[in-house]
Amino acid sequence: MNPLLDSSQDPVVSRARSDVATGVAADGGPSPDADRPGGILTRLGPYVQIARPDHWFKNVFMALGVVLAYFYHPHLLGVYTFAALAWALAATCLVASSNYVINEILDAPTDRNHPVKCRRPIPAGRVNLRVAYAEWLLLAAMGLGMAAALNWPFFFVALAFWVMGVVYNVPPVRTKELPYVDVLSESINNPLRLLLGWFVVTQVAVPPVSLTVSYWMIGAFFMATKRFSEYREIGQAETAGTYRNSFRYYDEGKLIVSMFFYATAAALLLGVFIIRYHLELILSIPLIAGFFSYYMHVALKKESAAQAPERLYQERGLMAYLVLCVVVFMALMFVNIPVLYDLFNVAPPEVSPLWRF
Repeated sequence: MNPLLDSSQDPVVSRARSDVATGVAADGGPSPDADRPGGILTRLGPYVQIARPDHWFKNVFMALGVVLAYFYHPHLLGVYTFAALAWALAATCLVASSNYVINEILDAPTDRNHPVKCRRPIPAGRVNLRVAYAEWLLLAAMGLGMAAALNWPFFFVALAFWVMGVVYNVPPVRTKELPYVDVLSESINNPLRLLLGWFVVTQVAVPPVSLTVSYWMIGAFFMATKRFSEYREIGQAETAGTYRNSFRYYDEGKLIVSMFFYATAAALLLGVFIIRYHLELILSIPLIAGFFSYYMHVALKKESAAQAPERLYQERGLMAYLVLCVVVFMALMFVNIPVLYDLFNVAPPEVSPLWRF
């Protein structure tokens, strides 16, 4: 291991970080940094940072659940639902931030072994851990309280969303330490977000299982790609293993094979949904396959944005392609093309689109 990347091995640095994290100096008094000058915004900055508001954009995955619910129940569309959606989005962001905070707290010891993440607020000693734990619980209480105020199905999915954050991060389970289980347990947030979007609109049914599980596998592909990109960037298996325990088992070949599995499973289950519910979506398949390929291309880049999804906006080509895929997919949900059913010899579904062209 490169000693320059592992400042946790330096007892002076480690002790200093511990002092700052707890707000106590070596002599038992307050840490010198605890009373350093600066406005309240400066002191709150690290606590905002560990809540990762820059990751809130991931909750856009709720959109498919909303659109899908309106596809089945177009009569529910109204002004009220836009206010409900804004409320639901805020609640989801708070629950997600609670999960991010506990992730930052419990990952800090291993983040010190990462060449970039060692600069995060907690590994760098800029956060009082007692306050951070309070922030974790407060964000959860606020988010779940807002979820309960919306409706009970939404609350129970939001609660599952929060519980999965605990399962993923907190010992003794801590699934992020287990190869393959780490990817599957984190990416399950994808179908949970779909359900959150769905229950904003309706509480009388659940979305098709085929699409829900396909959404899970799509998330697993993204997460495995992130692992692959991280592993390649670190470069040394020993160093990678000190940063993430699952990397003691993974290698580039195993990660690529898992990515292929998740992409194939997602495609097959999406095909089931398309054939069963809306054949017109088959026209989006070439675009979706192209997006998987494009994302893999991004992951192979040096210092790839795939390692940190919050930086994917820098890949303007990928973002433009993603917008195209989403627009085409959602537009096709509301289009009827009878000739496709004759061509593929498929019986039309009972569910009608909102509009017919």
